[in-house]
Amino acid sequence: MVLITDVEAAEGWKAPLQIPAVEVVDLSSETEDHETTRDALESKSGEEDVNTDAGGDEDGEDADDWSIYEELINAEESEEGEPTGDIADSFTPEESLALRNRLRLIGGERFFDETVGNGSIKAKKLITAFGIRPPAFLEGCSDVLYCKLLELGIARELSKRIKLPQYNTLDDAVSLLRRSQNIIVLTGAGISTSLGIPDFRSKETGLYAQLAHLGLSDPQEVFDISLFREDPSIFYSVAKDILPANSNRFSPTHAFIRLLQDKGKLLTNFTQNIDNLEAAAGISPEKLIQCHGSFATATCIECGHHVPGSTIHKDLAAGRVSRCGACLARLRGQHKTTLTSSSSSTVPSLYSAITTTTTTKKRKRCDPSFTSQKKKSSKKNHASSYSDTSSDSDSPSPTAGVMKPDITFFGEPLPADFHTRLLSHDRTLVDLVIVIGTSLKVAPVSEVVGVLPAGVPQIYISREVCGHVEFDVDLLGDCDTVVAELCRKAGWRLRHEMVEEGGGGC
Repeated sequence: MVLITDVEAAEGWKAPLQIPAVEVVDLSSETEDHETTRDALESKSGEEDVNTDAGGDEDGEDADDWSIYEELINAEESEEGEPTGDIADSFTPEESLALRNRLRLIGGERFFDETVGNGSIKAKKLITAFGIRPPAFLEGCSDVLYCKLLELGIARELSKRIKLPQYNTLDDAVSLLRRSQNIIVLTGAGISTSLGIPDFRSKETGLYAQLAHLGLSDPQEVFDISLFREDPSIFYSVAKDILPANSNRFSPTHAFIRLLQDKGKLLTNFTQNIDNLEAAAGISPEKLIQCHGSFATATCIECGHHVPGSTIHKDLAAGRVSRCGACLARLRGQHKTTLTSSSSSTVPSLYSAITTTTTTKKRKRCDPSFTSQKKKSSKKNHASSYSDTSSDSDSPSPTAGVMKPDITFFGEPLPADFHTRLLSHDRTLVDLVIVIGTSLKVAPVSEVVGVLPAGVPQIYISREVCGHVEFDVDLLGDCDTVVAELCRKAGWRLRHEMVEEGGGGC
């Protein structure tokens, strides 16, 4: 078997690391339970020259190409755990395994040439070998559109890491912690749940489980940038649930990351969290990459006016759509000028114009009916004060732009420093990876573990195992409890009000 080198893996992952935030789960995992964790991939195809709402073209042609695939959505599953419905033209598990082994043997380029390249296999079918269900709304489209999904599947397969056999136990993790000097810590919502902030995917207590009352076709649509532009009131109605009640508090796990920093061991904390509690814990901005942004700042989606997050905090807490102060001031000036120049002019109220939104250019889909169906399902049972009353002949009344917290929605690009820091700096320095409190279901952050050198040990800390990634040491349990025990066994004192005194060292 030909092993993929670290350099080849990193080069192959430059494009996927630049894709907008998407939901993604490895469906082809060879763990025992992979058949019970299948999810479906849904993507959006669009106009070749339209990408204004997903990050522009500054990252080059590859980033533009990837931007048309904006979200991956879980398939519905039966009570037995199998996905509902069958894929009519797909490979069997045995055939899929053989194809993936062939890919690793000959490499991506030759694999493509001898399958899709020579016309022997359609890309639409080949993606099923990598656990990707062909999206319904691409039915009838050119096979070329499926090639980008195939590229994603191939890249993820080639970068899938192999467990290092010498690391297995809690004591191994402690030894790694003691001797490592450049640690990457990748964190998710699980490190904040002890503060009363819900995670996203817990079946009963997670945020998505609590959003059923909105009647959305998928609760993740709350964080879909297209839906936010169409109806921001949906997001604002639930934003208060993910705001920390006390922005000055932080969890013992945050304190653990700060301890690594104080000991000179923290290379970078890549956090998917948007609560900005890392700042409260004292994590240095130079050591922190907020992959999905945070509530620390906000920006007007119309004029780009930038403000501290505290400016819109009252609106977020009240579930009220926040309007741009700069837009309001500008519109007041226009209103005053119009009144003084023409006493007979009829000027619409700036404050009653909330029922209209600025029309945004939508990407075309191969199946136009899908778009309309999704919009209908998205608004089902939701009493929104927003309505799109604009048309080609009617211009909407002037209204102030909506303030959007600077968090990364599904369909938006991640900050440029995410992939720059990872590939150009951290990758050559890292000697240990600790993943804490995340199920790794949102790309491109989910792909970080596969981009790093194969010889770097990786530790996973969470309540449940991450079945689609092969970590070296799995420490299952409450994050705060696990890190406290790691510190105790390492002889480190973890100072936090929620951690019992006793044991530890300096």
